Amino acid sequence: MTLPMTSKAFDLAIVGGGIVGAACAWEAARSGLSVVVIERSVIGGGATAAGMGHIVVMDDSEAQFALTRYSQQLWQEIASDLPDDVEYEECGTIWVAADEEEMIEVQRKEVFYQERGVAVEILDAAALRQSEPNLRSGLRGGLLVPGDSVVYPPCAARYFLEQAQSLGAQLRSGVAVVALSNDGVKLSDNSLISAGITVNATGSWSPLLTPGIDVQKRKGHLLITDRYPGFVRHQLVELGYLKSAHSISSDSVAFNVQPRKTGQVLIGSSRQYGVGDPKIEAAMLSRMLSRAAEYMPGITQLSAIRTWTGFRAATPDKLPLVGQCPGYDRLYLATGHEGLGITTSTGTAKLLIDQLLNRSSAIPIAPYLPSRVHQEAIHA
Repeated sequence: MTLPMTSKAFDLAIVGGGIVGAACAWEAARSGLSVVVIERSVIGGGATAAGMGHIVVMDDSEAQFALTRYSQQLWQEIASDLPDDVEYEECGTIWVAADEEEMIEVQRKEVFYQERGVAVEILDAAALRQSEPNLRSGLRGGLLVPGDSVVYPPCAARYFLEQAQSLGAQLRSGVAVVALSNDGVKLSDNSLISAGITVNATGSWSPLLTPGIDVQKRKGHLLITDRYPGFVRHQLVELGYLKSAHSISSDSVAFNVQPRKTGQVLIGSSRQYGVGDPKIEAAMLSRMLSRAAEYMPGITQLSAIRTWTGFRAATPDKLPLVGQCPGYDRLYLATGHEGLGITTSTGTAKLLIDQLLNRSSAIPIAPYLPSRVHQEAIHA
């Protein structure tokens, strides 16, 4: 154990009770550390509550693949223990190819995944239609990744924190944090929660508490329908999604539809930079739904019951910041997960606590260290 020997009240103070912070608390508690989680609102709120809950292996880079695959395997290890309200379902993902150019990408992805031990299957046009009858005719095919799954993120975060609390972790909710330091966490009432290590796990809000870190807000819209069991059977994502996700400056939409265990259909997705207002934007929502209708024309006949927005925490290289914050001895980061925070919460927790306890990690940690992005954070 390499945590500093101090007389602090806690070994670890985690600021942020989203799914990443909750997962870190559970991993810390079951590793024998005394932990407090500080959340200004509710556990599993913020980006966690706003997300789709897609647990997906991604291949934008070797580092992204390593973390998403490792995290998915950790989810699979606990799947049988998750309560019903987490709604864990291994429905699989189909990456939908609209044309021959995108089928070339399907073939590339097939080789990439297979070489790394991930089961995949190429679907031709007929197989795609059989798998998802409500997709429009004329689509070229797709890639089925059967091991991908979905969860209901707020309940998953609550479960992680409950597991941490059962091992002695404490929760301070409804209190605002105004500053982080090597000594711990300063609250709005000027009290200090002292800790050997402090972790900033506040997602898109993390630069407010740790100025200088390269994390930006990326706004997204989602819509959920009434119950239509069987309308969608897999998580469906257009391969054009990769192009929109790669853009770091322009607004974009992509077809991204998810079946819920309730029979509801969750419809995404949009991405916007430089927008801090959480209000629903009719023009962006209309673009997103029009894109979905291009792939599933019948989706326009479904009744929507709710729409909302959220903010992803994005980094320039699309990898999270997990580890010691430059310029601090005892302040660590667990933020910057963009649209993969639900997937990678489990892996992030392992990598963070591995560093604190000087344990060997299942995957290399260097690609996710905050020091790769900037040389020095500005002290609060």
